[in-house]
Amino acid sequence: QLSCLLKMVTLHGVPKDLDSYPKDLLLFLSPLDYAATGSCSQFFINVGKANVDVLPREAPRRQQLLLEALACLKIPGTQINEENAEILGRLLCDLGGEYIRSSGGSLLKDLSQCGSFLPDQEEAIRDVISSGNTTFGPPAAWSAFTLSELSGLIPVLDHSILQQIPK
Repeated sequence: QLSCLLKMVTLHGVPKDLDSYPKDLLLFLSPLDYAATGSCSQFFINVGKANVDVLPREAPRRQQLLLEALACLKIPGTQINEENAEILGRLLCDLGGEYIRSSGGSLLKDLSQCGSFLPDQEEAIRDVISSGNTTFGPPAAWSAFTLSELSGLIPVLDHSILQQIPK
């Protein structure tokens, strides 16, 4: 439906007020098409607010959006800073384990918003948390507030991490 709606909206070119349309619509638009109305980083700020789960995780379009976002933001290597994490928004949920490890604990709060994880992402999240090198500190120093902030990651935590969290 969104793909058809986009075709109707862009029938006579990309409208100048595209930012006022539902963000999910942008999932089907190329950043090159958007260039006439704004920058690629603005495009990905809007895409990051969209419900990326409209596209299946394995969908080539969803994978392409992440690659285009990383290229637009000129992210060298696999380390994502907090500013770029904010721009990527829900696209963070598709980052591989190497990005999660390289970025350390700076992505944890954002990742807790993701609905599900692939096995390599889960392993990377556990590695980062186990290292204790996060803004939340080691699990032994966590509070109820920390658990609330990271609630979306609780299913990923293994027994060795859960044991360390104070009762």
